[in-house]
Amino acid sequence: MSTQPLIGITTYVARARWGVAWDAPAALVHATYPRYAQRAGGLAVLLPPDDPAAADTVLRRLDGLVLAGGEDLDPALYGQDPHPRTGKPVPERDRWERALLDAALRRGTPVLGICRGMQLMNIHAGGTLCQHLPDEVGHDGHNPRVGTFTDHLVKPVPDTLTGSLLPEAVQVATHHHQSVDRLGEGLVPTAYAEDGTVEALEYVAERFAVGVQWHPEARDDARLMEGLVRAASS
Repeated sequence: MSTQPLIGITTYVARARWGVAWDAPAALVHATYPRYAQRAGGLAVLLPPDDPAAADTVLRRLDGLVLAGGEDLDPALYGQDPHPRTGKPVPERDRWERALLDAALRRGTPVLGICRGMQLMNIHAGGTLCQHLPDEVGHDGHNPRVGTFTDHLVKPVPDTLTGSLLPEAVQVATHHHQSVDRLGEGLVPTAYAEDGTVEALEYVAERFAVGVQWHPEARDDARLMEGLVRAASS
């Protein structure tokens, strides 16, 4: 491919204020996401929730897909009742992003799941989530202050795609209160936090379909996105 790959990035739909007059529903995502794709050599396009039936058509026009962070996924998707700390479901986003992921995997489109995106990948594969991680690990170090990223150490697993992109332990930006519990079929864990939390996963099959629990777009390390862009360019 001689042109820059087109990287689709999923978004929220949320009420927002901008300019001098507007206070209305908006399709949005933090600007660090498109900048992350751009600085890695991709062209960024935003994908607000849509009819799931349109997902395959959208994927035909994309070279890569980023499942962005965001709201908690509906626990009903993995057969659980909501924990008291689980956020209000956003079913239109859940349906849309599941359809996009399904189409991407069928078509072999490279995928990078970030935070919620990694959790969606696990649920799509039949896995489950721990709905409130402090209940399991006994601390709130993965999300000590709402709205602020905190750094912690992550150790990638050697001889994995994640490990080839990040061959050494790395400090990453974290902001999550949920995590992978039972791993989905066909997935392998590819990085861990020091407390044992699964911090990355990927599919066993030879494809670029990687999920990370942290927020690489919030820091200067572009290696994961560069890997996606290379895969999307081939």
